[in-house]
Amino acid sequence: MKKKFVAIPLLTILPSISSCVHKDICFDHPEHASRYATDVSISYDLQWEEPYENRTDWISSWSGLGLGFGYDALRPTVPEGVRMKAYNADGANIETNMPSTGQETYLTPGENSLLFYNNDTQYIVFNDMGSYYEASATTRSRSRSTYTGNPCYMPSRDDGKGETTVATPDVLFGHFTDSYFQDRVTTPQSLYITMKPLVFTYVIRYLFDKGYDYVALARGAMAGMAGSVYLHNGRTSDKAVTLLYDCTLETWGVMAEVRSFGIPDFPNPSYSRGDSDFGLTLEVMLKNGKIVNFNFNITDQMLKQPHGGVITVDGIKISDSDGSSGGSGFDVSVDGWGEFEDVTIDF
Repeated sequence: MKKKFVAIPLLTILPSISSCVHKDICFDHPEHASRYATDVSISYDLQWEEPYENRTDWISSWSGLGLGFGYDALRPTVPEGVRMKAYNADGANIETNMPSTGQETYLTPGENSLLFYNNDTQYIVFNDMGSYYEASATTRSRSRSTYTGNPCYMPSRDDGKGETTVATPDVLFGHFTDSYFQDRVTTPQSLYITMKPLVFTYVIRYLFDKGYDYVALARGAMAGMAGSVYLHNGRTSDKAVTLLYDCTLETWGVMAEVRSFGIPDFPNPSYSRGDSDFGLTLEVMLKNGKIVNFNFNITDQMLKQPHGGVITVDGIKISDSDGSSGGSGFDVSVDGWGEFEDVTIDF
């Protein structure tokens, strides 16, 4: 029997062989490997306060405060992640999430404005992100039934609603590059940025002259603080809010670490630091269940410390009649004195 052979046209297999060879050559060829890429490298300025003129140098005088921890303990930690928003000149916007140290990323070719901020916040609310000029960060409103306002703080509001009470913001960093041109490249362009703090810390010290041993729990409020901050330049809005926070009981008195955007309408080349009022409240629950409030005007201290620092109020007294009266059935393990209510607010 004769065997039959089927002839396969050579042209039917040549294109696939040719295609494979062509791809290998294409990927190795610099001209075809080019792309619109930038390698972003991120570092951080880990400051919790910014010193200004006519204020205490807290680094050198820290040991005299007797807080039980060092100055560096208040420095913020590097965030878990960063978001980059690229605003292209032709109107195209790109949003990219990346590790805290940066990564290689792709941009729209041509002129871009780049806005960076950390994306691991809980209480921060970002507004108007469609425009880098309007993009801002606020926090969430927080109510507390026992807080009725600080008589030492006189808010200048047109709506007649008095103080707006909010939660303290999370740690927030930001960076803005006004003009960045993305070329088509075979090796990614390099961009090195430093993220700057947009939220600062105030150490609040409440010092007692009498009756501190009656205190079971404490919390506070800080009135007159900035309600939001613009991400592209770090300037705070002129809207003032009151920050609500919990305190800790130390051997020497009551303390709180309060995060804030700083004072309103700052920095501003024509800023006059004499037009604002700032108030501080201490609310203590005594071991007998009684609640006692103390209010202070801290304007002089705040105007010297627009972005973090140390605030001290003293002379606090709890009388024996307040401390010893009433029942003794209060549970000192009560956490938070009831629930806070958080609501998103816009400025």
